[in-house]
Amino acid sequence: MFDRLQSVEDRYNNLNELLSDPEVVNDLNKLREYSKEQSDLQDTVDAYREYKEVKSQYKDSKQMLEEKLDADMRDMVKEEVGELEDQIEVLEERLRLLLIPKDPNDDKNVIMEIRGAAGGDEAALFAGNLFRMYSRYAETQGWKIDIMESNPTGLGGFKEIIFMINGKSAFSKMKYENGAHRVQRVPETESGGRIHTSTATVAVLPEAEEVDVDIHEKDVRVDTFASSGAGGQSVNTTMSAVRMTHLPTGITVSMQDEKSQIKNREKAMKILRARVADKFRQEAQAEYDAVRKSAVGTGDRSERIRTYNYPQNRVTDHRIGLTLQKLDQVLEGKMDEVIDALIMEDQAEKLERMNDTNV
Repeated sequence: MFDRLQSVEDRYNNLNELLSDPEVVNDLNKLREYSKEQSDLQDTVDAYREYKEVKSQYKDSKQMLEEKLDADMRDMVKEEVGELEDQIEVLEERLRLLLIPKDPNDDKNVIMEIRGAAGGDEAALFAGNLFRMYSRYAETQGWKIDIMESNPTGLGGFKEIIFMINGKSAFSKMKYENGAHRVQRVPETESGGRIHTSTATVAVLPEAEEVDVDIHEKDVRVDTFASSGAGGQSVNTTMSAVRMTHLPTGITVSMQDEKSQIKNREKAMKILRARVADKFRQEAQAEYDAVRKSAVGTGDRSERIRTYNYPQNRVTDHRIGLTLQKLDQVLEGKMDEVIDALIMEDQAEKLERMNDTNV
């Protein structure tokens, strides 16, 4: 582990030199690339340097115990040695976690797609509940939400809603929401008081930048048409709505939320780029996923990941066997306990995999 940490520090120092090189300073792409790499290494290097400092203090204190000391001084040094041992243990654990390979998408913004699935109107209402839950959670994180496309129902739900979450490390937390969510409750329209089960699917895509996926103009067919609202009535008479089709993959995105065709094109391209990048990522990981499933699920959107049981005020995440009797709080956006548990399980799995590889 310490050989790897020293390599990380050596690379960090090398990047410092590169970022002072006039050739790099004048090359915006290299400057951006090296600056990001250095930023990604910063926490690990800081922790490793702190670890080395504490180890040095520990060594000095241990040596003092070999000298002739009066009783009070010896007790004081022994106490210091004990405190330093505790610090070393904490720092070693932190360093192990910092050495876990980082998901390159963790720092990115997120495009989320929620769709009512099995359950008709009740599924659409549940999709609306999930959107509200994520909106409230985003507020607690200081993130901003931008609705990109929505298909609301008359009862206040959504057949489909697509939105972007802009904020620091949004994908690192929201990626665990990818999958099928199940709700168990008595619908408002049910006079008999029977509990119904409905589902909604959540897709979580990291925002793809142009450097992440190269979409050529010749590979995209753009169709324009007049926007329409619920029931088919015209929203505006201009050809502002846009449908983009990525010909190599067949992925299609329609956008009509904005009155401006230019803005609809921009939003559609963001979603298209994210979906194409996601398809390429899934294909690249298909082989690995077939061999070993992640401890927190494969991310397959048909996989039931969580159940929301209203009568029992219970939420259960099936991937890690977590059950909380706090459904009312979770639906208000207080999701930290669930998401933190998923992150810890994911880290533990990756750490175990690292240890197996090292053995």
